[in-house]
Amino acid sequence: MAENKVLKEMIGKVFNDIADAMETGQFSKPVRIGLTTLGSEKGVENLVKGGELASSRGGGFEVILIGPKVDTKLQVVEVNSEDEMHKKMEELLDNGTIDACVTMHYNFPIGVSTVGKVITPGKGKEMFIATTTGTSSPHRTEAMVKNALYGIIAAKATGIENPTVGILNVDGARQVERALKELNANGYTVNFTESGRSDGGAVMRGNDLLAGTPDVMIQDTLTGNILMKMFSAFTTGGDYEASGYGYGPGIGEGFDRTIMILSRASGTPVVAGAIQYAAALVRGNLKEVAKREFAAAKKAKLDEILKSLTKDTKKASADDEEVTAPPSEVVTGSISGIDIMDLEDAVKALWKKGIYAESGMGCTGPIVMVNEAKINDAMSVLAEAGFIAKEASPC
Repeated sequence: MAENKVLKEMIGKVFNDIADAMETGQFSKPVRIGLTTLGSEKGVENLVKGGELASSRGGGFEVILIGPKVDTKLQVVEVNSEDEMHKKMEELLDNGTIDACVTMHYNFPIGVSTVGKVITPGKGKEMFIATTTGTSSPHRTEAMVKNALYGIIAAKATGIENPTVGILNVDGARQVERALKELNANGYTVNFTESGRSDGGAVMRGNDLLAGTPDVMIQDTLTGNILMKMFSAFTTGGDYEASGYGYGPGIGEGFDRTIMILSRASGTPVVAGAIQYAAALVRGNLKEVAKREFAAAKKAKLDEILKSLTKDTKKASADDEEVTAPPSEVVTGSISGIDIMDLEDAVKALWKKGIYAESGMGCTGPIVMVNEAKINDAMSVLAEAGFIAKEASPC
């Protein structure tokens, strides 16, 4: 009965908003953000306080709690189990009663993952972590390329018109860089930033994480999940997430619910931040931004680029035949931009063309070393075989 009363009140407010719009010519419907209140390691009260804190800050949104009855001025849709809570959340999202919802431990379909937002400790800068939970793709490199798109979508929906993008220096980073550069060359703008380190480049190091060098930091989702926990709880000893905006909205092609994720260890400040993040996404029309960006990326041959990353066939240089190294030479020239998993195949590709090469590790990751006089020829071979981008430069 109590739940029905609350729903009637909420529906009544919607009709009042419509009446105001007809009278004034302006639609004044506030953004409505749901917050589920069961499942936290910190208890129901912690979540309720987060909802109250977000509400007290203003910003043109209302917070609606979905959970057990509590003593609060916020509206409560009463449920008493996590299963019932998530069913009610989905119902309220689908019928438009709420515009977005902040929750915990939600199972997204494959292809959907979340874009978190943190405050970096080096310069106090906000940075999107793409992505933090869910699975964009079972294939690691394909997933990271999708993560880049998801991060761009989240940033644009919060008002950043041309977000800068950096790729964390993890396995697959160079393949992702090549794929995103191809996407960019095909007409979908990827605004690469430069590392704050002296040698620059779009591949980010740990220093860039602390400083918040890019607006959007790209990595695999498991790494992103760890980063979220580190950024959120590094001042508290780890058992209470006190900083940032949570693990963010689930984004994926065709996914039409704005569902924000919290950790079970998220504290009151992060709960409030996640609600504010959700409200910003609703105001920025996340769903329409996502549709627009997916369409633009597909026009720039995203599907073909992703398919090339998941082929089972080996690169031309990785044939099973034995390859003998040419006579050794002094190797003082180095070529970066090669993924660690492809390094030995890249060396063999050069050997097959009569260019002596060795593998190594530079300050920004794997490198192939060749004689300085042959570096341009070597780069042409590697670019033709797909190991580096065609516009790459030597170290």
